[in-house]
Amino acid sequence: MQLKIQNGVAELSGEPILKSVNIEINDQSKIAVVGRNGCGKTTLLKLISGEYSLSKLDSDNDTFFAVSGKPNIGYLSQITFDDYSKTLLEEVRSAYSDILNLKAEVEKAQQKMEQSGDTEDIKNYTNLLDTFTNLGGFYFEREYENAIKKFGFEDAKNRPLSEFSGGQQTKIAFLKLLLSKPDILLLDEPTNHLDIEAVVWLEEYLKSYKKAFVVVSHDRMFLDNTVNTVYEIEYGKIYKYNGNYSQFSKQKKILREQQRKDYLAQQKEIGRLEDLAERFRYKATKATMVQSKLKQIDRMERVFEPERENLKTFHGDFEPLDIGVKDVLSVKNLAVGYDSVLSTVNLEVKRGDKIGIIGGNGLGKSTFIKTLMGQVPAISGEYKFGPRVQIGYFDQQLAQYSSGDTVLGDFLRQFPNLTEFEARKALGAFVFSGEEVFKTVDMLSGGERVRLALCKIFQKRPNVLLLDEPTNHLDIVGKETLEEILKEFSGTVIFVSHDRYFIKEISTVLLDFKKGETQVFEFGYEEYLRKAKTPVEAVLKENKPKEKKTFTTPLKEKAKRERALKKAEEKIALLENEISLLEDEQQKDENLSDYVKLAEIGERLEKLQLELETAYGEWEELVE
Repeated sequence: MQLKIQNGVAELSGEPILKSVNIEINDQSKIAVVGRNGCGKTTLLKLISGEYSLSKLDSDNDTFFAVSGKPNIGYLSQITFDDYSKTLLEEVRSAYSDILNLKAEVEKAQQKMEQSGDTEDIKNYTNLLDTFTNLGGFYFEREYENAIKKFGFEDAKNRPLSEFSGGQQTKIAFLKLLLSKPDILLLDEPTNHLDIEAVVWLEEYLKSYKKAFVVVSHDRMFLDNTVNTVYEIEYGKIYKYNGNYSQFSKQKKILREQQRKDYLAQQKEIGRLEDLAERFRYKATKATMVQSKLKQIDRMERVFEPERENLKTFHGDFEPLDIGVKDVLSVKNLAVGYDSVLSTVNLEVKRGDKIGIIGGNGLGKSTFIKTLMGQVPAISGEYKFGPRVQIGYFDQQLAQYSSGDTVLGDFLRQFPNLTEFEARKALGAFVFSGEEVFKTVDMLSGGERVRLALCKIFQKRPNVLLLDEPTNHLDIVGKETLEEILKEFSGTVIFVSHDRYFIKEISTVLLDFKKGETQVFEFGYEEYLRKAKTPVEAVLKENKPKEKKTFTTPLKEKAKRERALKKAEEKIALLENEISLLEDEQQKDENLSDYVKLAEIGERLEKLQLELETAYGEWEELVE
């Protein structure tokens, strides 16, 4: 199977969204599509699915959309169920219609074989059973039961579809799409509204997916764990990179820097040749030489200056008006919930803490934040903020409010003491400049509304931030910007997020919600993952029998240390020699224009430099 688009152009309302679409999908392709909000990622998925058609080109370039075979393309564009009286379990099981039909055939064949004992009936039953086994007939029930559990529907699987909310129906339709295993699976922001446990399940599912998938996502850790090819959309053009998201980021920097160097070197050479030609232009004896230099310029394969990277985002230096006191918040036996207790929280928050709140959906994370804000009454227990605490609150739902007022008018209504110049300056820091401040709030995209809400929060310059899913609707550049702001913020941050990369970058303390109880971890997300991944190993290590002590003489210890020192020095020499050879390779003429080769050499050099640093560290320890 292969799907290929070459030199494609996509237009909406006569405006080009994608100017140069070049993408290829083969069996088992694991592809990510990344880019800024509004760059055309969803448009590309709709082109692949056939929902949109390619526009006709005015140029002479050949454009085509070619598909070999008859791949089944799965894309969740809208939610419709044939029968809303079906239970969730029945709807999910319908994704396995082929296996279920075959199962019925196998059972019939088995009965016939047992009754007749005929050789042909035995052969027919054996063939059907082999096909059933190859299709996963003996584990498909376990697969969908596990998926239903991870998506949080274990206790609701026998409810009819009509009883679920719109958001829940979307998750059910998404789950059915995944389990139906189309030849090309198209996923548009699949981790939105999934808790961490469901995202981890989805990662494992896609890692073992035996067909092709194309995913649009701003979840960097998810992309690192699932894809091996990245297509980036920038300024309407599509660029291909091999590797996951982190590898793409490194390659892009290396290639852009190399292209910039090549461009400057070529411009310098063109300038030199043009100067020579101009100097001898009017000398008859030098006419041949002048023509030679001009032809040399014409024959050059031009290196274009790399386009300026699209990094337009919000910015600012946000320090609290009042640094506040050391003891920010005390929470004691606080039971949060509505009709019943979802979780009980005990927590002590100090100035400067960055507390990431994690856990499954429906366990009370957002309810806890709302309780601290006084929006939901506590069922029992107590909480108390310290004196001089000034709170900046971000609510993912309130940020998406509706208003016919302009951005500028909406902002000035909340800050009436500001002049229009001051208001526009503040909004400009969040990428609302020029005519954009006169757009109505209702016209803003999800990401723009998040930026407006953050602008209002930081204008107040609070010393405590309570943030409920602040990265929803932000693209990767926006997330990275918010990460830098929060890392530099000297105040306190308490935030709920399902974005594991964001949690990893920000949190210094974790509050973990788990089925009615919470646990505080006085460390960040990476250590939390390390400890969560190896509970069995940790137990084995604790119960491991103590090794018998061995005794050595000082002379033996000295000889052992000298051998280790010699080995470390040999390792350093080998690494330095390999680095030197690679650096020579990097400067060879035939490699200077081979960007892929340069990227490979650069990646290998980076790895060797890290190994060399480690080797030097080991050597220094031995010397000491």
